[in-house]
Amino acid sequence: MKELATILGVIGVLFLYALLLAFPTYFLWNWLMPDIFGLVRIDILQALGLNFLSGILLKSNVTVNKKD
Repeated sequence: MKELATILGVIGVLFLYALLLAFPTYFLWNWLMPDIFGLVRIDILQALGLNFLSGILLKSNVTVNKKD
């Protein structure tokens, strides 16, 4: 039972961290996009999804090995 509580606690902390990282996207989107492009305002969960999607689409798989 203690392990389950630990796992749920870690998942909860990770979710709260992800929400914290979604706040800049949320505020910047709602500040800029409706006025500039006429788009709708989003809520915080949509901002979280947008961060997740952009992380998938813009992830760099390039590694650089420097040999001196």
